[in-house]
Amino acid sequence: MEKTWMPMTVGILDIVSGGLSFIMLALAAIGVAAFAAIEGIPLPMHMGNTALVLVMLVIMAVPLLIAEVLAILGGIYVLKRKKWGWALTGSIAAVFCSLVLGIAAIVLTMLSKNQFE
Repeated sequence: MEKTWMPMTVGILDIVSGGLSFIMLALAAIGVAAFAAIEGIPLPMHMGNTALVLVMLVIMAVPLLIAEVLAILGGIYVLKRKKWGWALTGSIAAVFCSLVLGIAAIVLTMLSKNQFE
C-alpha cells in the first residue's frame, strides 16, 4: 500500500477546521457571557427578548460543538490511517465548521480510501 500525501492533508484540514471553529465558538461564548453579565440578566429565570436570544444561541452552539469534536477526532483517525468510516464522518463534520476546508477534506478522504486499514 503506497502512502500518499492525501490522508495527512485531510487530517490537517479536519483538525484545523474543528480547532478554528472551536476557538471562534469559545470567543462567542465569552462575548455572550460578558454581554449577559453587563446586562445583568439572571438566566434563565428572566425570559425577556435578550435572554431568549442568548438561550437560542446556546442551543445552536451545541450541534456546532459536536461537529467540532467529530472533525478533530476524524482528523486524528485520518492521520493514523485507521477507521475510514470515522475519518469520513470527521470530514463531513468539518463542513459544518468550515465549508471550504470541509469540502476539500471530504474529496481527499474519498480519494484516499484505499490507504486505510
